[in-house]
Amino acid sequence: MGTVQKTETVPIKTDSDVVSVRQRVRTWAIEMKFSLVDQTKIVTAASELARNTLEHGKGGDLELAVIENGIRKGLRLAFSDRGPGIPDVKQALTDGFTTGQGMGLGLGGSKRLMNEFEIDSKPGGGTTVTVIRWK
Repeated sequence: MGTVQKTETVPIKTDSDVVSVRQRVRTWAIEMKFSLVDQTKIVTAASELARNTLEHGKGGDLELAVIENGIRKGLRLAFSDRGPGIPDVKQALTDGFTTGQGMGLGLGGSKRLMNEFEIDSKPGGGTTVTVIRWK
């Protein structure tokens, strides 16, 4: 995955925390000098994943990390919750699939917006979604 240069943890417990996640992720993306298009993709994915963490995972945390892999630098976002888990990850990644009031863009859309995407979910044991955008 790469060497971690810097990290920060942001709690996700309320709707206002989702806004905080968006702001922190945007700040980090700007500091890393991502293009405006990439900043938008990263913030959009972060917003969807933070919303999922709050609504489906009953709250959790985001760990932001600047990582280096050889000459590449990237921004890694790891969203963790201690919720019910995802019973069918493959189905959850299907476009249009939604368990809530959303558009069903969450996981599948977030996967397309980022360069790397990984889900670790155990029924009854919570979920961690880790995404990376490389510069």
